[in-house]
Amino acid sequence: MTAGGNTSCFPSIRQSKGCCWKAGLYGRIDCIRTEKGRKIPFEYKRGRSRVMPDGTSEAWPSDTLQAIAYAVLLEERLGSAVNEARIHYGADRKTVTIKVDTAMRRTLKRALERARELRRSTRRPPIAENERLCARCSLAPVCLPEEERFAEQPERPPIRLFPEKHETWDMHVVEAGSTIRRSGDSLVVENQEGNKQSYPIRQIHSVTLHGPVQMSTQTLHLCSEQGISIHWITGGGKYIGSLMRAAGGVQRRMRQYGGLVNEELALLLSARLVAAKIEMQLRYMLRLSRGNERRNAMSSHLQMMRNMLKYVGKSRTRQEMLGLEGNAARAYFACIAICTEHRMSEGLAFTHRSRRPPKDPFNALLSFLYSLLYRDCVQAIVTVGLDPTIGFYHQPRSGAYPLALDLMELFRVPLADMVAVGSVNRMQWSVEKDFEQAGPRFWLNPSGKKKAIKLYESRKQDVWKHPVIGYSLSYARLMELEVRLLEKEWSGKPGLFALNKIR
Repeated sequence: MTAGGNTSCFPSIRQSKGCCWKAGLYGRIDCIRTEKGRKIPFEYKRGRSRVMPDGTSEAWPSDTLQAIAYAVLLEERLGSAVNEARIHYGADRKTVTIKVDTAMRRTLKRALERARELRRSTRRPPIAENERLCARCSLAPVCLPEEERFAEQPERPPIRLFPEKHETWDMHVVEAGSTIRRSGDSLVVENQEGNKQSYPIRQIHSVTLHGPVQMSTQTLHLCSEQGISIHWITGGGKYIGSLMRAAGGVQRRMRQYGGLVNEELALLLSARLVAAKIEMQLRYMLRLSRGNERRNAMSSHLQMMRNMLKYVGKSRTRQEMLGLEGNAARAYFACIAICTEHRMSEGLAFTHRSRRPPKDPFNALLSFLYSLLYRDCVQAIVTVGLDPTIGFYHQPRSGAYPLALDLMELFRVPLADMVAVGSVNRMQWSVEKDFEQAGPRFWLNPSGKKKAIKLYESRKQDVWKHPVIGYSLSYARLMELEVRLLEKEWSGKPGLFALNKIR
């Protein structure tokens, strides 16, 4: 920062969303300085300034436009002219001055007109022709320019512009009677004994409340303001609902509706989804039975899955695909029973799938993991800005969101089935210590839930190399990537959704 002048913050602008009704602008100014009676808006950037051929520093075009917009916003707020704005680049410690003259105001006006034009249109804008513009664009993880170019030119490996991992983590509160309250910019969890733990809000991605856990109104406000999703799951492990701040506008959802009422596209996506699910199931069972006697016991079931996979591409209706998927699922679960039969004496073997209610510990564990997965799929869909109530494969026959059920099919094997089978075979569970029973029903007790959550969240953070696109990312990030690739299917650039063959 240059010396001299006073720094001040206008509460109505600095601490809340300022607005300029005349220009239709909304935003937050980083800082306002007063020099010789003039108010000057300052914008701070972490990166470097634009170096010109003569060695001087200038602001990048997008930064310049932002600074002009802040000047106009402040001008409207003050009721007097603001003819200058400044941008400070932290990486090279350069401060660039922007003159807010008539030409700059016309530039801003044209940009606003273009933005309104794009907003009125339901078509998604094309990616930039200049690839270098995408490398530092903050919207690259949203529009996926490299993935779109790869779909058109498979011989050209994409550069990963999509973040590898979440920088924040998912918070679960399991203990019955716990209360979550706000303390400044932190969440404080207090159990029935009065023990408290504090968690900075900036480190939290979502909050999941299991069973009778309370959250104060102030905490709900803070989470909503910060874009932190809140989910509720019953004590028995059933997903109830969520509070999330939806992203995106009506145009994105109009494209979704237009795409999914296209029966040909819906069948194509359904076939690709079912094929991916069956192939993942088959690969997992082949891996578990490699080099041991299980392979012979599984042979007929493995062949059934191969046959169902072969027929998926020939299906012409959803009913046919549902039949093929159901036959493959029965064969798959029969294989899981073979893989866990040596845990029969411990009460942890799997015999057949039972859901409402789970009738053995393995099914209770699997259902709980599926609830956690469903929660993440709903969150990924809403984060992207799509409507989870409109799916292409599952139909709205229950309270569950069809599109979330569609997305789940890609992740059941790696995030739930593998976790359940692997942890049971590693003898990480005790029927007496981790489960409760009432009549024919089993469910996880608080100790078992904590263990299952830890296993699931740890698996979700595993980094995995996408076999089609070629770069690595965590399963948590992969869910969001698949939703964004799905959106491209009806936005004019199809080709990559459900091709991951997750392992």
